[in-house]
Amino acid sequence: MTTANSENSAPHHAASTNGIPAKSNRLVWIDLEMTGLDPKQHVIVEVAALVTDANLNILGDGYSAVIHASAEELAKMDEVVVRMHQASGLDKEIAESTTSIGEAEHAVLDLIAQHCEEDWTVPLAGNSIATDRRFIQEYMPKLDQRLHYRMVDVSTIKELSRRWFPRAYFQQPDKGQAHRALADIVESIRELDYYRRAVFVDPDELSSNDAARAKDDATATYQRFL
Repeated sequence: MTTANSENSAPHHAASTNGIPAKSNRLVWIDLEMTGLDPKQHVIVEVAALVTDANLNILGDGYSAVIHASAEELAKMDEVVVRMHQASGLDKEIAESTTSIGEAEHAVLDLIAQHCEEDWTVPLAGNSIATDRRFIQEYMPKLDQRLHYRMVDVSTIKELSRRWFPRAYFQQPDKGQAHRALADIVESIRELDYYRRAVFVDPDELSSNDAARAKDDATATYQRFL
């Protein structure tokens, strides 16, 4: 399944290349749903990816697919994960899926090739992405080689904002509880865009009203992708 076509891209920021080729400044946003948190025991059951430019504009088509898992693999889920995937409807889609993790890896590599510089590794971006990266290393090694060792973790900015910019932290856009990969990515992009507007400024110049306006702007920009 593809999403976020080029007509729906969000050109809300002017590009700033600073002499660096635009394709070399891209970010690849990947979110995974798994059967657990241990890549040696658990497997990936959903993959979604979007590419943004340096200014967080979503580029072209994204990718989202549910990955088939065997009954034996699904049996390793604990009760918390089972309930989460039941609530989201993912459990039924896993059973019906015929997509392999290899096919998903190939599709994400094609997406990166379409939008990113061929000879550059691309930073992985997302929220709390250390676990996602471990699963990518385990199950999608070719994709892992295409990703830069540096990562853009939105949760880092969240934690720093809580300590240094509490007014901005408490105005951050609301998050859903869908636990579906594509929605999680869009929310992460939206959250980083909010922090870009509300935090990467002189803290003495930021009022609570400014933070509230930044929240509304970031929410409106990405709402149509959710």
